[in-house]
Amino acid sequence: MIVFPPLLIGLGLAVGTYGTLIGVGGAVVLLPALILLYPEASPSTLTSISLAIVFINALSGTIAYSHQRRIDHRTGALFALATVPGTVIGVWATQFLSRETFSLTFGIMLILFSVLLQFRPQKRLPQLFFSGSTTRTLVDARGETFSYSFNMPVGIVLSFAVGFLAGLLGIGGGIIHVPALIYLFSFPVHIATATSHFILVFTALTGSLTHAVSDVYSQTWQLLLWLAVGIIPGAQIGARLSQRVRGILIVRLLALALGVMGVRLLFVR
Repeated sequence: MIVFPPLLIGLGLAVGTYGTLIGVGGAVVLLPALILLYPEASPSTLTSISLAIVFINALSGTIAYSHQRRIDHRTGALFALATVPGTVIGVWATQFLSRETFSLTFGIMLILFSVLLQFRPQKRLPQLFFSGSTTRTLVDARGETFSYSFNMPVGIVLSFAVGFLAGLLGIGGGIIHVPALIYLFSFPVHIATATSHFILVFTALTGSLTHAVSDVYSQTWQLLLWLAVGIIPGAQIGARLSQRVRGILIVRLLALALGVMGVRLLFVR
């Protein structure tokens, strides 16, 4: 694969900043860009690169969010544990997915989530079986208090499904977890994005290690290196920006990213 250091560093910086700000790890921006830059690459290669970069981004962003004390560590750890087996199964399933099906599936999924966020930016879905007895109260570094309740068992089941899609599509899972935490489980937006980033560390690491077994990174390590040069500072910038950006704007930015990238993917199959 041809490596363009300045382009990859710039892409990494953008992915790190934007991905951390909206809590999705950056795959929503990175993966479509990789498809455009490397049209000959297989879905397995693309997802392996994406998951490795999401891991680096999530780790850097999680460190920043931990200093802000906006991560629900107890809930995040349980949800992360549930994503691990799903991710392994998803990575295994990529070998049966064609490039056209890969782009089509990913694009349609992004558009659907974009529509959901655009038309329900400030409303939660009817709670039904998503509400529950698990209650959390967090106080961040600025002294702001966040309280919310949700159904832990349902969240664990959903996290397993998120892990499967993360491994299958190389997306890390944040684009599903963030809307779910906000609209189904009533997490405050800033807690949802920070906790999602924490979960992504484990999901993306699992996917990356699973891909590493096939020795795929021996062919892409230079590309990963230059992307990481931009990703690491970008994640720190995104976390800092999150303290100054209103929750509703973060949701709008997430919806915009999903919609634009989803439509683009439908035309690059």
